[in-house]
Amino acid sequence: MITPPSPHGSRSETAETFLRDFHNAGPGRQSVNTERAPLADGRTGYQVLAAEVAGARRVLDLGCADGGLLEVLAAAGARELAGIDLADQELALARLRPALADADLRQGRAQELPFADDSFDAVVSHMALMLMHDVDRIAAEAARVLVAGGRLAVAVGGGAVEGEAMSLFLTLARPYFDAASPERSVPRLGDGRARSREGLDELFGPAGFAPVSWDTVVLDMGGTPEQVWDALTEAYYEMAALDRDQTARLRAEFLAAAESLRGADTRVPAGMRLNIATTRLHHATD
Repeated sequence: MITPPSPHGSRSETAETFLRDFHNAGPGRQSVNTERAPLADGRTGYQVLAAEVAGARRVLDLGCADGGLLEVLAAAGARELAGIDLADQELALARLRPALADADLRQGRAQELPFADDSFDAVVSHMALMLMHDVDRIAAEAARVLVAGGRLAVAVGGGAVEGEAMSLFLTLARPYFDAASPERSVPRLGDGRARSREGLDELFGPAGFAPVSWDTVVLDMGGTPEQVWDALTEAYYEMAALDRDQTARLRAEFLAAAESLRGADTRVPAGMRLNIATTRLHHATD
């Protein structure tokens, strides 16, 4: 059961409590969703992000969840791996991965990294930075633990491909999300600047990072209407705000409407854009 967010405390504290409870209640979802939504060339979002830091020996993952990205990095040749996450149940799964037997996995916040200065050649974050508050502090911490010239690579959501099932889902779901009762509402997650190239430059430039490079890929979340429903409802935190009846009504509406999107192969297309931002640390700031 997910604990409703407290009306007290700072926005970041409320958001972090929600995220911790959500992921402790269902650890491993991030990797499942990533594996079942590849690019057209078969690569996963983890593999795309790992390629941006190819050759890095020491890598830190911010919001590492169950360690899926760290495992990909290990397979790609990284030798000293570390991860930090809010949810202890996610970390428990990460510790079960043989490839991460020697990884330094810690429960904590990216705004207060428990690692020494100049500890890493690269810092990565897959669909996690965009959920975090106080991103300027994260930028400063990333700069502190990176060596000069170290790389930062993050993947952030880029929205639905228009005319496909993810876009349809959001059109149908928004009225339900807006009508959610206050006691069940999901807190505002993250800083919107972390979702754009300009915003990331604004946040990370003062910490000594170069302007980010930016690339967009499309993930394929398609399948039968039922498969797409399962994938999308796992992907949106706002679903936690809906009660059982609301969820059932939304499901019925989506499955009926999605029939019109079926192709000749009976699949329903459901593309999601994933933005990959990369930069290097020019110098540390005081």
